Amino acid sequence: MPITANNPHRKSWLEVPENSDFPIQNIPFGVFLTKDDVITIGTRIGDNAIDLGALQQLNYFEGIDLTDDMFMQDTLNDFISDGKKTWRLVRNRIADLFDAENAELRDNAEHRDVIVFNIEDVEMQLPVLIGDYTDFYSSKEHATNVGKMFRDPENALLPNWLHIPVGYHGRSSSIVPSGIPVHRPMGQTLPNGETTPVFGPSRLIDFELETAFITTDANIMGENIPVHEAEDYIFGMVLLNDWSARDIQKWEYVPLGPFLAKNFASSISPWIVTMDALEPFRTKGPKQDPTPLPYLQQKGKHAFDINLEVSIEPENGEETVVSRSNFKYMYWSMSQQLAHHTSNGCRVNSGDMMGSGTISGPTEDSFGSMLELTWGGKNPIKMKDGTERKFINDGDSVRMRGYCINSDVRIGFGEVCSKLLPPFTRK
Repeated sequence: MPITANNPHRKSWLEVPENSDFPIQNIPFGVFLTKDDVITIGTRIGDNAIDLGALQQLNYFEGIDLTDDMFMQDTLNDFISDGKKTWRLVRNRIADLFDAENAELRDNAEHRDVIVFNIEDVEMQLPVLIGDYTDFYSSKEHATNVGKMFRDPENALLPNWLHIPVGYHGRSSSIVPSGIPVHRPMGQTLPNGETTPVFGPSRLIDFELETAFITTDANIMGENIPVHEAEDYIFGMVLLNDWSARDIQKWEYVPLGPFLAKNFASSISPWIVTMDALEPFRTKGPKQDPTPLPYLQQKGKHAFDINLEVSIEPENGEETVVSRSNFKYMYWSMSQQLAHHTSNGCRVNSGDMMGSGTISGPTEDSFGSMLELTWGGKNPIKMKDGTERKFINDGDSVRMRGYCINSDVRIGFGEVCSKLLPPFTRK
């Protein structure tokens, strides 16, 4: 089935600002609360939020096999469960309805009033009920940098890293949408030169520049997903700030890896950009050497050219861009991650989220965490207001943006922005 929604020549009758992340060729999916306190599934074109529940109630999806309440729910899980054919039919239909040449909805003011909202008048929610969350560690540059800092620089990568997409299971309970503030966590740390740990607020709060992909129901327990089929089970992608407490992490991560240093908060952008929308931006990933084992081998273009940017904005201050990177640098692809995840028969469900791991590029200004950008705090970053940052201060907002662009179209994710607050205190 062709992806007619991607036609680069298509224009919308809705106004789309120049360089918008959300032209009619994007059509992402999210969940929002309207000013009438109604939760609905929606999409976005320009600065317009579109109520898909209202569209469905007014029979604009006639002919597409959907349950009666498909878009009148508070999560996208059921829609994602319907699979790739339904996603494509719905997205193509939305593109047709909002095409500048289509008068069906354009000239029906009564319907437009209940379907189209200004984006400023809605409140974005978490788009899916995330049952399980896995975080990978798939940037060779990031893994090498961390290995150099904390281990033998000559053997920065652990022996398994070039053979498997390394990952760990995180907590879904503390994943929040953009705009929700995050509290500095309390935890155990071991001060330099001491032998006894102390308990208190983390002093080394960091961001991790990541993306994440959202899956559909992929398999039954015991079944593996072949690498060449894996993309069929990926609905779309979001931006992910996987907050980290580096001092807590340093003390706890041996022998079992990340725990409380990573699960206090993870922030995601609210719009899921579909893999169909990202199709024009496929590119080849890095050469993999040694050649992966047969179950992870793939040919063709399985990386995506997504420009990524991180800025830090002090309270009441101007933001400073601290990193510019790109998703195409990732050593292990999403297909390989999902194939490996299910290679032992692990079940993957609709709404599960898989983090890419920190995305670091080959240059110092493209590193995806403060740990790397300041090299463990040794090289502070100067902000526009003259202050310096080794890690994230209370009151700072971390803002991540991502977009793809070619000669025809720009497809973006919007942003994920969260403010760091002092530790939570009981009243």
